[in-house]
Amino acid sequence: MQSAKSDSTGVNYQTTTKQDWENINAAINRGTHNLFSLDPMRMSEWAEENFYLSPESSSVTGAWENIPYQVGIMNCISNDDIRTVTWRKSARTGFTKIVAIAIGYFTEHKKRSGVVWQPTDSDAQDFVKDEIDPMIRDVPVVRNIFPSFEKKSKHNTLDKKVFLGCVLDIRGAASPRNFRRLTKEYAIYDELSAFDDDIGKEGSGTALGDIRLTTAVFPKSVRGSTPKIKGACQITSSLDEADLILKYKVPCPHCNNLQVLKWGGDKASFGMKWDHGSPKTVGYVCEHCKESFDYSCLPKILEGGDWFSDCGVKLGRDGFFYKDNKIIDPPEHVGFDELWAAYSTFLTWPQLISEYLKAVEESKTGVTSKLKTFVNTRLGQEWEEDQGEKLDPNSLYQRREHYVAELPEGVLYLTAGVDTQDDRFEYSVKGWGVGEECWDIDYVRLYGDLSRLDIWNVLADKLRKTYTRFDGIELSIGTICHDSGGHFTDEVYEFSKKHGLNWVIPIKGASQPGKPIATFPRKRNKKGVYLTEVGTDNAKSIIYQRLNILEPGPGYCHWPISDKFDETHFEQLTVEKKILSYSRGKRVFVWVLPSGRRNEPLDCAVYALAALRIAIQHKGIDLLQLSVSRPEDKDKPEERRKSKYWNS
Repeated sequence: MQSAKSDSTGVNYQTTTKQDWENINAAINRGTHNLFSLDPMRMSEWAEENFYLSPESSSVTGAWENIPYQVGIMNCISNDDIRTVTWRKSARTGFTKIVAIAIGYFTEHKKRSGVVWQPTDSDAQDFVKDEIDPMIRDVPVVRNIFPSFEKKSKHNTLDKKVFLGCVLDIRGAASPRNFRRLTKEYAIYDELSAFDDDIGKEGSGTALGDIRLTTAVFPKSVRGSTPKIKGACQITSSLDEADLILKYKVPCPHCNNLQVLKWGGDKASFGMKWDHGSPKTVGYVCEHCKESFDYSCLPKILEGGDWFSDCGVKLGRDGFFYKDNKIIDPPEHVGFDELWAAYSTFLTWPQLISEYLKAVEESKTGVTSKLKTFVNTRLGQEWEEDQGEKLDPNSLYQRREHYVAELPEGVLYLTAGVDTQDDRFEYSVKGWGVGEECWDIDYVRLYGDLSRLDIWNVLADKLRKTYTRFDGIELSIGTICHDSGGHFTDEVYEFSKKHGLNWVIPIKGASQPGKPIATFPRKRNKKGVYLTEVGTDNAKSIIYQRLNILEPGPGYCHWPISDKFDETHFEQLTVEKKILSYSRGKRVFVWVLPSGRRNEPLDCAVYALAALRIAIQHKGIDLLQLSVSRPEDKDKPEERRKSKYWNS
């Protein structure tokens, strides 16, 4: 009988089957996986060889193809000599996909552990569902090193993925605890500008996060975001720290000269240009030859483009940095800037202009949310909140005009804003037209002893005044907002109850950013009045934006030629400035009145605007409907005064 032979490992060669050998080889491969090192690949090469666009997060599915401007960014991320990469960008330029590619690349190709921070926990979970899980499923080389792919375990959660040889954490950046107990080799900050400036009073997100890279041999910090508010934008702050800032220059299809694509506009001699109100006519005017080309040329010029710095450094497609045609050492911190929606293959230029025109039209009413979004997400630029500083009181004074009657044509509804001082009342009467076009009608200062009833009776008589239009129609003030702050709160309440709870509405200012202009209560307070909060910050921002409108129409402001509207009136109307401040560790913009200056005309304007919003939201006043439901000219003035459209 032949005995079985075995070696020092205890393996019996005569009784071991082929399947046994396959199992042994597989076990050896798994155990020695981290001992093997593939030839290094650039991230752009890895992406085209391995990455796949999944249906959950892309309108187009299939194998990934690099857009030319993405190559340089990806190669800087994969370059171990570069510690930090910052990209200030617009939306729809591919950063989220590059983040997913970077995760796959570092995980599979370099076997490095990393962490991704999103602004909130909810954002982090959505990122995993939309980007990470589909990538693991659809990219074979990543799926092969993820043992928990088809099962739920502590190694496969919404905040942690454990691969063979490395670990990925995905966390929100709203809490300091999400930055603790991590040792990583790369960190990615997605939408950095949406992070709190001082997270839990422990520091910025990048400061807290980059500490986690302290022991890494090749630490990598990747930061990307659309910008936010000028002076309070974290991606801009990171970009300012860069050793080298690169911009993508493309060749003109006519003269072949390189240039960074610019927005352009009416006053610029080059850049985006289009016929008035016609997005389909948009083209790009070359800054060199002044010839125009359209969106169909974009793929060609992108292919011919490269990244350049203002100091003459070029980032080649091969990943090397060049100056004077010589390779130079890469900087430690590289920034990418001015890559905006004009470079995007996902949004056409006519679509871009159409969005812009709609945003501009809305901004004429003082609502700038769409325009702000356009500037941030399409142009990739910071939004300036300090527009009030650009107001010139003298230019407003020069805009005064002659009214042919107390109420010019176009005035449909009257409101008043009353400011209460210790020795006087000041109030403004404003007429409103379609699109909240505004005509200042009257401005009154009424001095007296506010502790005595007499002055209050005089105020009531003056507020009951009617104003006559050029066509004989008489309007009375429809809604009044009366300042109840200061030393005469109870008197304002009594004034409201005496003369009409829905006519004279006591208000108190609420200076929190984003507060609605008027928050009218559902029921009366303990004093029996409808005390209304007025979002003064929001109202002042809208008023200052409207003061910048130069053409009559929605949001435009008119003033009569009158001694009541003198130079001092406009100085006090524009005296406040919006400045950057800090509240609970966060950057905020606040309105500030310079010491020793007065601002009653601005306060009265705020209250009159709040009165209009109350009339629209709670009295059913519709300025557009009033414009088409005006009584016929044949009606007598007495009948007009009784009309529901003209007297609230």
